[in-house]
Amino acid sequence: MSAPRFYCPPPLPQSAHAELPPAAAHHASRVLRLRVGDAVQIFDGLGNALDATINAINGKHVLLGNLQTFMGQQESGLQIVLAQAMCTSDKMDWVVQKATELGAAEIVPVQTQRSVAKLSGPRAEKRTEHWRNVTVSACEQCGRNTLPQLHAPHDLGAWLNEQRNVPGGKFILLPGGASNLHSQPKPQGRATLLIGPEGGFTADEANIAQQAGFAPILLGPRVLRTETAAIAGIAALQTLWGDFN
Repeated sequence: MSAPRFYCPPPLPQSAHAELPPAAAHHASRVLRLRVGDAVQIFDGLGNALDATINAINGKHVLLGNLQTFMGQQESGLQIVLAQAMCTSDKMDWVVQKATELGAAEIVPVQTQRSVAKLSGPRAEKRTEHWRNVTVSACEQCGRNTLPQLHAPHDLGAWLNEQRNVPGGKFILLPGGASNLHSQPKPQGRATLLIGPEGGFTADEANIAQQAGFAPILLGPRVLRTETAAIAGIAALQTLWGDFN
């Protein structure tokens, strides 16, 4: 069984001793009920991690000792960018969580004409922070030491305009008449996957995406829900060109 893992904002301690941040300390002592002598791991979200041992638990404080650099690497050689059309909050949370577990390097929520959820201003900021916490929890669970870059919600049209000169493979999931990923050339280092909302892209949105260089693809003969499509698409990319093969 792997040691419990806790996110610690950078920089990681350079000494032989450290203290868990308050939220992590509460989770370790009150939720997981860890004890002195238990092994844990801390990571900074930038790719660095340390193995450690709990030396003391004093009230709200959890003190660590025997810190040693962890040399493992869990990042895919394929940089996957998921551009996910905004959907209902529970579905969006699920997509962010699973995309993190599957190794997405970036997650970009995009607002489309048929998006159920519309966020702006303070609500968008609050939701973005919530999603970031989801990525932290997912990384703690799955063993990643690098947090995916989580962007604030973007307008689809503006985001597509920014993507015109971005290198790498670019794919949009569209039903009917699209090719499969097997027929596409291998992306060089970066693959961007654009997933539509519950009601799908409008014809104009699909056309603009293709004009920006997004190749229309199909994931099998069935119509997938937006949250299923995102996860299936990432898994397919990792299987063909990432670290699933």
